[in-house]
Amino acid sequence: MDLTWNEFERTDMRVGTIIEVNDFPEARKPAYQLTIDFGAEIGIRKSSAQITVHYKKEDLLNRQIISVVNFPKKQIGKFMSECLVLGAIGKEGDVILLAPDFKIENGLRIG
Repeated sequence: MDLTWNEFERTDMRVGTIIEVNDFPEARKPAYQLTIDFGAEIGIRKSSAQITVHYKKEDLLNRQIISVVNFPKKQIGKFMSECLVLGAIGKEGDVILLAPDFKIENGLRIG
């Protein structure tokens, strides 16, 4: 099914900086709980991300990433995920994060 241009434009993708990373032992698949700063307009959001194959917690701290910030919140166990962190999914289900090449302002919209 093709996506229309208007549908694509409704997807709000933004740059954010990971400011906290915690293990998520309750998740069905290995994951981290991320706290992400999207700047003054959007603020701080939390997300669960299955990115443990390629990333250690200490490597994620202060790293900028791209997320969808206008999806409905999703309850994952006792954790409420408030945005969707974007990444390329490999054949084995491993995820490589999408990120800007240079440090830029948090909250900038992806178009």
